[in-house]
Amino acid sequence: MKSSTASEYDEIFNRQGRYDQGPELNARWFAAWDEVFAQLHAFHLTGDVLELAAGTGIWTQQLLRSASTVTAVDASTEMLAINQAKVARPRVTYVLADLFSWQPERVYDALFFGFWISHVPREQLDAFLRSCWTWLRPGGKMFFVDETSCPTAAPDRSVRRDRQIEARTLSDGRSFEIVKNYYEATDLAASCVRAGFDITIRQAATSFLYGFGTRLPSEGDNETLDTPPPHRPCHNQSGPVPWSRTSRWRPS
Repeated sequence: MKSSTASEYDEIFNRQGRYDQGPELNARWFAAWDEVFAQLHAFHLTGDVLELAAGTGIWTQQLLRSASTVTAVDASTEMLAINQAKVARPRVTYVLADLFSWQPERVYDALFFGFWISHVPREQLDAFLRSCWTWLRPGGKMFFVDETSCPTAAPDRSVRRDRQIEARTLSDGRSFEIVKNYYEATDLAASCVRAGFDITIRQAATSFLYGFGTRLPSEGDNETLDTPPPHRPCHNQSGPVPWSRTSRWRPS
């Protein structure tokens, strides 16, 4: 049986239960998803793909349309079990790990994360994207999608605690506080460039944005995880911020 948290993710995507907003708004929601899926497939993530925060498998299924293999990483045993049952493909390797401390042992041809970057604290965004740079081979591709406002939460169940913390109540009544940042496209683009990516970011018809681009090479690239990402000058930047472990979910 699905956990209530995992079920909530699928209800959000499918616009079911309290996330059903009626025919007109639901149609706009699915049209936006069609746009993102079309761009993802056009960008063609091939070879060995790393998927961060893989969740219940919605994106894993999409990635397998072009990837040779997918390494799906998530911090939840339940999420990975649902993903594996739903996807049921031998080309997927599942890794149970905290993304704030996990480090891969190899580089990948492509990287994907859906609805994850909004859980990265603002002070750690640059460090996270620099880590992404090290996980890709030179010329490797990166694609991500996330929110610019809050279309996934039921209007009466999401409360902003401060600039980065949001309180949410699930359908079963449990409440959590999460790190949730609705990044502006310009801020994400600037951080991606500082990390060493050639990036394009677009706004979908609803409150989504998605980005896609390639990892730029650096002098002395040897395709190992020891290669440091390039550091580019940026006004008002106080220097690298270590990417420390931060809990995604905190019971309130």
